[in-house]
Amino acid sequence: MPNAVVMLTVVLSTLVVLSDLYARRVPNAWLLGALVLGLVLPLAIKLLGLGQPEWPSVSGLVIGLLVMLPFYALGWMGAGDVKFLAVLGFLLGARALLPIWVIGSLLTGVHVAVLLLARMPGLAQAPAFTVTRDRLTSSPWWQRMQLARRGRVGQPHAAYLAIGALLTIAFPTLQAWGTS
Repeated sequence: MPNAVVMLTVVLSTLVVLSDLYARRVPNAWLLGALVLGLVLPLAIKLLGLGQPEWPSVSGLVIGLLVMLPFYALGWMGAGDVKFLAVLGFLLGARALLPIWVIGSLLTGVHVAVLLLARMPGLAQAPAFTVTRDRLTSSPWWQRMQLARRGRVGQPHAAYLAIGALLTIAFPTLQAWGTS
């Protein structure tokens, strides 16, 4: 039977990817629900005799918070990003945090690089680029997305952390980084 907490993390991460890319939002209710389920699922597995559960990691939660809080304090990151990494640490353990953080940071960096390239004077005024941009920004889908964002701007770092979590789950050997 697959680990219930890992399955919970896959569901949560998938929802965060969609929500953060679309609305730049990581709902607190999802994070709180994942924390509660992260405690209840292993307990239920143990009480029902369905196997030896993997317990959540309080150290992963604390490390996730401590690593991200300085970036939040500097205004470089949103609170949802901080809370999400802490929840991932709680669910997957402290060993999973390094690959999740590295992958998420690299993807965020690529996102920023693409945005910077798109703003380059030569490219930004290119006819093909302006026509495509104008079509996109005038589409009903784009308008709904902007409305859903309610003025929230910035990079969808939580989405990229979630992709990092999904990759770390899919390729467990990534958790061996930094250990010998």
